[in-house]
Amino acid sequence: MKSHAPSFVARVTPLSIVLSLTLLAACTSMASTYSQDSLPDSVKVPAGHRVAMQTVGVGEITYECRVKKDVADQFEWTFIGPDAALNDRSGMKVGKYYGPPATWENADGSKVTGAQVAVAPAGAGNIPHQLVKANPASGGGAMSGVTYIQRVATAGGVAPATVCDAGKAGVKQNVRYQADYIFWKAA
Repeated sequence: MKSHAPSFVARVTPLSIVLSLTLLAACTSMASTYSQDSLPDSVKVPAGHRVAMQTVGVGEITYECRVKKDVADQFEWTFIGPDAALNDRSGMKVGKYYGPPATWENADGSKVTGAQVAVAPAGAGNIPHQLVKANPASGGGAMSGVTYIQRVATAGGVAPATVCDAGKAGVKQNVRYQADYIFWKAA
């Protein structure tokens, strides 16, 4: 017995395809929306800027056991610099973050450095939230026009809890961390 019910393919119309794509686009844009509402005011980007790119930095921060500044007989873990992959929200590598100086480099070769404007606590065991004012970018790619970089959603990265004393002077230790880096451009 042959069925007279229309097949699935027969029920797909150009209008249903357009509606499906519109819904998918709306969901995609909602997923990429970023809100500063939950951040402390000190690390919010000023009005007049828009999010240009969101990345997740995954890597390590290097610390070195050194003599404490201005206190010759005391030692502390000193920040040396980061080394992290910058991934898009789907996990694909789109660049890297390293320093000093703090440098965010896109896979297209464009890069930007910046100066810290402010930090705010991000919870015990996590490096702080940070707001950076970007310097003019080098290269004409994705980093061109970036005005601010925010570091948010941090996990880990704080100086080692192990003892730093004269016996460990010069020892370097890498600490794993993760953070979202939000890149802003003038609106």
